[in-house]
Amino acid sequence: MTTIITGGRGRLGKYIAKEMSNAIIPPHTELDVTNRQAVFEFFAKYKPDTVIHLAALVDVRESQNNNEKAWKVNVGGTENVVDAAFAVNPNCYFIYISSACVFNGERGGYTEEDVPNPVNYYGLTKVVAEEAVRKLPNHLIIRTDFVERTKWRYPGAYIDRFSTCVFSDTLAKALKGVIEKKVTGLIHLTGKRKISHYDLAKITTPEVQPIKLKDADIPMPQDQSIKSIRGWDNLEL
Repeated sequence: MTTIITGGRGRLGKYIAKEMSNAIIPPHTELDVTNRQAVFEFFAKYKPDTVIHLAALVDVRESQNNNEKAWKVNVGGTENVVDAAFAVNPNCYFIYISSACVFNGERGGYTEEDVPNPVNYYGLTKVVAEEAVRKLPNHLIIRTDFVERTKWRYPGAYIDRFSTCVFSDTLAKALKGVIEKKVTGLIHLTGKRKISHYDLAKITTPEVQPIKLKDADIPMPQDQSIKSIRGWDNLEL
């Protein structure tokens, strides 16, 4: 059995790599998902049974300010990986990590049955990429929300923006369990409690400053908390 993890050096990938030590995890220099020919050649070489597609432009601000790059990586890159996987193994088990940002955040508590309606360009690219993944018969789309268990990346955190976010290491362990069960379709793999970004940030960075969403210079969903009608919303931080 051969597993390929794209984006395996990123904010989530490096934790999944620890859980799945036998996986093939190419660096960006070896596998640029936007290079269609290179992707096809790589997949033809390894012929994976399982693909975990993590490679993405995940910075919401950069995606908003550089639509072309966000589309090229998040949509075009996903299409390349999907098509290459299908070409070498039509029944390849394909896991795609999507985002709670596919929802507009007006009410929170979104389930797998709710219709996506993103408010920013990053969320839009994830919605479109989900549709590309659905072309594969043996796919799993996982919507989630995570941060690394490290110092908060910014000086401030929103006191009025909420999510069911978990830490990357927690998510990686849960993801391994999901894959071992060969779950398919769409699931929301998420935390059991809603938390503000400020309270989340304080766990690792006590000095973080409180800020309000009205001061954001790009559109952000206010309450992107998600639930799972399939029972995958019970993760601890």
